[in-house]
Amino acid sequence: MTEQIVRVAEVMQTDLHIVDGLSSVAEAIARMQQLQVSSLIIERRNGDDEYGIVTVQDIAAKVLARNRPAARTSVYEVMTKPALTLPAGMNAKYAIRLLARLGQTRALITRDAELIGLVTLRDLVVGYAGQAEPGA
Repeated sequence: MTEQIVRVAEVMQTDLHIVDGLSSVAEAIARMQQLQVSSLIIERRNGDDEYGIVTVQDIAAKVLARNRPAARTSVYEVMTKPALTLPAGMNAKYAIRLLARLGQTRALITRDAELIGLVTLRDLVVGYAGQAEPGA
């Protein structure tokens, strides 16, 4: 029996929500609420920079739990940078293993060094389980 390979690009989200690193955490929370998402991508400052990512977990742990003012804290102060990046053609099985091993829940997806999507561990697990034989 041949294993069906599921590529990261097949299960990624392509609707990307990008904000400037100088945005306040309060603005990021409002944008997350408006878009009903739990993470935002932080724009690169230039071509030699890397993307960052800010999640509700980052905000909870680094701002709210420490009683920092969300309106006066910039997302660049609490984001993860560089964000974990995976190639679009990567086998979802290996992406799942990598994210689990690193304790990460999401990664940015690139093709030819261009940002094309975002994938969560949930996307990967559900997409992989729905299309491939488990246990391979």
